[in-house]
Amino acid sequence: MLAKLYVRNYALIRELDIEPGKGLTIITGETGAGKSILLGALSLILGARADTSALLDKNEKCIVEGTFDADESMKDFFQANEIDYDPVTILRREISPAGKSRAFINDTPVTVNLLKETGERFIDIHSQRQTILLNESSFQLNLIDSFAKTSELLHRYRRTYASFKKLKSEYALLKENSDKTKADIDYYTFQANQLDEAKLQNGEQEELEAEAELLSHAGDIGEGLAAAMQLMSNEETSVLSLVSEIRNAFGKIKGYLPEGESVFSRLDTCSIELNDLASEFEKLASSVETDPQRLSAVSVRLDLIYSLCQKHRAVNLNELIEKSAEIRERLNALVCSDERVVEIETQLAGEETVLKEIANAISELRKKVIPEIESKVTAILTQLGMPNAKFRIEMSKNEDFRPSGIDNADFMFSANKQIAPENLSKVASGGELSRVMLSIKSLLSKNNSIPTIIFDEIDSGISGEVAGKVGQILSDMGKYMQVINITHLPQVASRGSRHFYVFKEDTDSSTITRVKQLSDSERIIEVARLLSGSEITETALKNATELIQAG
Repeated sequence: MLAKLYVRNYALIRELDIEPGKGLTIITGETGAGKSILLGALSLILGARADTSALLDKNEKCIVEGTFDADESMKDFFQANEIDYDPVTILRREISPAGKSRAFINDTPVTVNLLKETGERFIDIHSQRQTILLNESSFQLNLIDSFAKTSELLHRYRRTYASFKKLKSEYALLKENSDKTKADIDYYTFQANQLDEAKLQNGEQEELEAEAELLSHAGDIGEGLAAAMQLMSNEETSVLSLVSEIRNAFGKIKGYLPEGESVFSRLDTCSIELNDLASEFEKLASSVETDPQRLSAVSVRLDLIYSLCQKHRAVNLNELIEKSAEIRERLNALVCSDERVVEIETQLAGEETVLKEIANAISELRKKVIPEIESKVTAILTQLGMPNAKFRIEMSKNEDFRPSGIDNADFMFSANKQIAPENLSKVASGGELSRVMLSIKSLLSKNNSIPTIIFDEIDSGISGEVAGKVGQILSDMGKYMQVINITHLPQVASRGSRHFYVFKEDTDSSTITRVKQLSDSERIIEVARLLSGSEITETALKNATELIQAG
């Protein structure tokens, strides 16, 4: 429940600190005093939009801080959102003069969305906006679900529904691109097959180019080697015979020269090297042959490589091989995409079956509680001065899945005997809508997990004996949860266990809103004011005392 509310520098509030307490807490005040400002401040820690227009003093930041008693049922929620759990939980919202908004839970910075989600687990604020929501099917289904205890099934359903929607989106996208995908598969299949058939190998281009160079000049190479061999080994003038003669000549004098042995050794080395070269010339001559067929085959292979490189804009064969791998990857991805369509179709069929099973189970739970809701709401409406009221709930099924299942709910209402119930939004007045909402909320109070509910003039348009019934209902709700009610009715105000009075105070420079918790005697005076207006009579004071004592 809300243990304490602290507000600073918000709208007409300079600073206030209130502690509502258990049971039914009443808030009253003159029109325009700022009762709704309290709800505005509280809505900030429930994720409402914030800007600098909310600041009383534009040079100071605004702070709204709610302290809540959190039971252990909140532990899992806190853990799932990586927030430290504390039995005393503080939600805080700050707005800087620059317009920057910050949110905190137990002094841990959080997103506004998480602050909103957390706050909604502590407080249900009923305002005129929520009464309007009473006419919406989704809101009506949520109210039914509160009675039907469908939360676990709904959690399973929504998890499956989210997965189903995601698959449907992926499937639609894949199907939309299906024709293009098939064309791309044909295109990349042709390219991949062409490159595969070429059986390209790294380094092949350099080897083939070298071989082509050799075969193209085989005749010139043969002639050059023959001439070299002739000069090297000709019997009359060969280089080898001349070196041999030089060696013999020098061998006769080497003993007389200090460097003789060294020079003779070099001649030996020269002779050995020249003999090796002669042998190498012979080997080269035998290996180089004119082979027009092989040259043609090499040229054809090189032409294929050059053609493929040009087609795929590759600088060389190595880059072409890399592009070949990329094409194969693209083709595999497209084929997988085509296979994914079939896979998704199977998954969608399975998830649709599961969704139907869960949705039907939810529908059955909802149907079971409808007669009880209808009976009890009608009974409370009778207490609220509508003896001929009839309240019915009609359920219908959608053809497709929705976030809350496959059901549509339609609240039907009639205030008169002779008129059959019709759609609530078409036949109920504002006051009647408020009474229907109060009836439903009073039923929910016994099984609602939200510990605090705040009503903003739920009793609008009600007076006399019915007002007393409203007060009784709110008081009874206070036995199961914390109820805070903003009211102008003395019959309701007299039922509170705590009473706060909102008023305006003029200062030298501005008008500000203040809130005061009333003592027992002050409370009698305030209820008397509600009874008789600004001029409080003895009769009003007596009646006020009797109302408070009766409550």
